[in-house]
Amino acid sequence: MEKITEKTILAKILKEPKLVEILEKYNFPCLSCPFAKMEIEDLEIGKICDLYGIEIEKVLKELNEAIKK
Repeated sequence: MEKITEKTILAKILKEPKLVEILEKYNFPCLSCPFAKMEIEDLEIGKICDLYGIEIEKVLKELNEAIKK
């Protein structure tokens, strides 16, 4: 997987179970939201973090460290 940025679509991240675990740790609301499932191909991780007050820098750092392993 290529480096994850603020523009990375959530659907790509959700294909990797180890990355889903990281998002769960940050209480990403989109993981259980029925509306998100309908628009998941358009949701950028940066926009989600901005909307819900999640620190994007921390999330990106952890996600990118996980994909290097």
